[in-house]
Amino acid sequence: MTTIPIERIRQIEARRDELQASMSRGDLPPDQFVKLSKDYAELEPVARAAAEVRRLRQEISALDFLIEDGGTDADLKRMAGEELEGLKTQLPPAERALALALLPKDAADERSAIVEIRAGTGGDEAALFAGDLFRMYQRYADTQGWRTEMMSASAAELGGFKEVVASFTGQGVFAKLKFESGVHRVQRVPATESGGRIHTSAATVAVLPEAEEVDVRIDDKDLRIDVYRSSGPGGQSVNTTDSAVRITHLPTGLVVIQQDEKSQHKNKDKAMKVLRSRLYEAERARLADERAGARKSMVGSGDRSERIRTYNFPQGRVTDHRINLTLHRLPEIIEGEMDELLGALIAEDEASRLAQLTD
Repeated sequence: MTTIPIERIRQIEARRDELQASMSRGDLPPDQFVKLSKDYAELEPVARAAAEVRRLRQEISALDFLIEDGGTDADLKRMAGEELEGLKTQLPPAERALALALLPKDAADERSAIVEIRAGTGGDEAALFAGDLFRMYQRYADTQGWRTEMMSASAAELGGFKEVVASFTGQGVFAKLKFESGVHRVQRVPATESGGRIHTSAATVAVLPEAEEVDVRIDDKDLRIDVYRSSGPGGQSVNTTDSAVRITHLPTGLVVIQQDEKSQHKNKDKAMKVLRSRLYEAERARLADERAGARKSMVGSGDRSERIRTYNFPQGRVTDHRINLTLHRLPEIIEGEMDELLGALIAEDEASRLAQLTD
């Protein structure tokens, strides 16, 4: 565990007091007051954690002095010793809470997210599995009070999706779903398999923090926008007007196609929303690589080609390969009960980042 120096704790509390004093002034312009309020809201939980660590350290020091003092009454020493043991138990979690509060925040954590799921190897069974994953996230979103909006979908003939893109809107969506990016593998007997053999299929998940227009500047000259008539499975026409939109971002070669809406304008808006998020995530990844060099967090690399999890239906288990966690709760997890799984991933990421502070 990283021990936070007392000087650092004093700096945090002093900065909190400074912000409080500045905000109490009556002549602040509104925009400056808003900025100070935002800074205070971010610092105040850190200052509370720092104050708790300082309090525990001071009380432990005082009790140590009392116990070591030769003139202290025996009964008083005994009571002080009992209290000391309790305080020493409280200090490590308080130190950890402060260290976590001081870790650099991922600026995207509080954002909504766009989730893209694509069927991989396995044909029809992979498409069915992609549908299962989408429903799993949708049900989990319902338990969190998030709103789910289908952005685009390419349905497979036997069910499920060849590809599905959805927006999950709510507080802290990206923080909880960001470790889902990667290859998800399923092992089960497909409904179409008469011999009862277990098949292995896969689907790829990408979780992108939702970007606003202010986050990513896109020049019109960098876009090629094509409109055409939407088509459904088998090529049949869905709309009788040219409402489908394909946007190509020329500098990067990224292509986004949107045809689910009957309105060309709505399809363009959705396509731009996805394009902004993909560009924003690409820039985040570039900056993260620059900061970390070749070193990446065990959990949070975000590599979409990495096999991250296996869902084994015959054995009723889910295994996350990044943290060697196996849960024998597959039916519940696939129904959206993901808190234990996601909580373990978040805890492992925190532990990894705390360890890096001492390297």
